[in-house]
Amino acid sequence: QATFHYRTLRCGDEETPVDDSRARGKPMELIAGKKFKLPVWEAALRTMRPGERARFRCDAKHVVLYPLVSKSLRNIAAGKDPLEGQRHCCSIAQMHEHYSLGYPDLDELQKNPQPLIFDIEVLKVEPPGSYQQDPWAMTDEEKLQAVPQIHKEGNELYRQGKVPEAAAKYYDAIACLKNLQMKEQPGSPDWIELDQKITPLLLNYCQCKLQCEEYYEVLDHCSSILNKYEDNVKAYFKRGKAHAAVWNVAEAQADFAKVLALDPSLRPVVSKELRSLEARLREKDAEDKIRFKGIFSQ
Repeated sequence: QATFHYRTLRCGDEETPVDDSRARGKPMELIAGKKFKLPVWEAALRTMRPGERARFRCDAKHVVLYPLVSKSLRNIAAGKDPLEGQRHCCSIAQMHEHYSLGYPDLDELQKNPQPLIFDIEVLKVEPPGSYQQDPWAMTDEEKLQAVPQIHKEGNELYRQGKVPEAAAKYYDAIACLKNLQMKEQPGSPDWIELDQKITPLLLNYCQCKLQCEEYYEVLDHCSSILNKYEDNVKAYFKRGKAHAAVWNVAEAQADFAKVLALDPSLRPVVSKELRSLEARLREKDAEDKIRFKGIFSQ
């Protein structure tokens, strides 16, 4: 695996930049032999050592897929799945389906291919077995094999109180399974089986986000779970806590009531959450009375 920074420039007097990994703060990682869509990069990197820098020009016919590669790299830099929004079809079919890559400069480059200049600086080179692949770089079989270990690592980090790090692990495991699920027909047995593996990971992720006070993300994810699995007690409970945190009182009470209807044994836990919500409401009312005292008598 080679880790490197890269700049992509349009040919011409001004050499207009297209991409710059340094500007995004995230270097590129490329695993040799993974059928990367830009073989000119792999060919160059195979001859380079850490600390070396290379600059080379490629004809348009050799970089016709660069707009699609660039979109994936931009998604990776933003912490997204590089295949986000894509269906399981060829690149040309995706273009006809979506009409746009989501970036005007890449759309223009897609319509009018042109020579590009690449400026690459190698940061490090790691032999096989000495690094952990990102989910997007794994084969389907590697993704399935990696999920239990990533899940286990996330649980251990959570037990150690490293909540953001645990959330990142759960996210990686979810990304592996989501990538596989995209290749299945929604509602098919294989799709459902993968979704049932995703759900507990997503609930763990939501627990981390609750502790990080990222409540609206919890609301979104728990609602997506409940749209498919109406009897998921954990999703109702976590969504209830998120609603309570953002003062959606009626929604929180409704979710907690649903928890009790599905599992009456959780009454002590739910009662504690409801008492906490009522106490916060009393405090808020008292603060509001002080804040607005005399406002209508002025």
